[in-house]
Amino acid sequence: MPKEKLSIVKIGGNIIEDASALADFLKLFSGLEGKKILVHGGGKRATHIASKLGIESQMVNGRRITDAETLEVITMVYGGLVNKNIVAQLQALSIDAIGLTGADANSITSDKRPVKEVDFGFVGDVKSVAYHSVNKLIEANFTPVFCAITHDGKGQLLNTNADTITSQIAIGMSELYETSIYYCFELNGVLKDINDKNSVIKHIDTKLYGELLEQGIIADGMLPKLENCFDALNNGVATINMGNTSMLTQENDNFTAITL
Repeated sequence: MPKEKLSIVKIGGNIIEDASALADFLKLFSGLEGKKILVHGGGKRATHIASKLGIESQMVNGRRITDAETLEVITMVYGGLVNKNIVAQLQALSIDAIGLTGADANSITSDKRPVKEVDFGFVGDVKSVAYHSVNKLIEANFTPVFCAITHDGKGQLLNTNADTITSQIAIGMSELYETSIYYCFELNGVLKDINDKNSVIKHIDTKLYGELLEQGIIADGMLPKLENCFDALNNGVATINMGNTSMLTQENDNFTAITL
């Protein structure tokens, strides 16, 4: 018997920062048929509120150093302000959403990232997803909304990359469902030419991925994103789509679909 479909959608900071873009996205998300999970970041809002509080945000290669003070801000912003606003707006759209961190229902545990060249502080690398617990919520007709916070199982919250949380939840849930990931971001998809926003590569498989890497077309910030994608596909996820939020509609086919 074929598995039921489950969509896992990830939105980033730029959509969260723009109230009307967020409202438009949540309308699209609410119209997405079938069972679904939403994962969100919120780094830009966290940086803004941290600076208001006189806490300087430290970044290394685009990744945030999370000291104890920063973790407090991230917990307030991701788990509180951003998460509950999204949940409230989804309720207004008749989606019975439930806001979660990885600590809730012990759903996502992480290990604190070991110190190598850089001490990232309270940053977690996902260890396990309790997909049966998440599924209990889905079967009770709730739509889980995860923020980018996990825990170590010993009482410590950890700041965790939202793209990684998305792929790890999808890998876990693929035991029970045919899972598809939608990574929503500013661009229309993976671009052949970074200066031409219409140069979307509509389909990338393992072979083309290797060629694009060799040609240097996939580089910089796209590298970890695509690595994440192929890791998820090799671990049971059915399809991954990358593009702007309009890919959630039937009318738009101008995005990148990634398969093995």
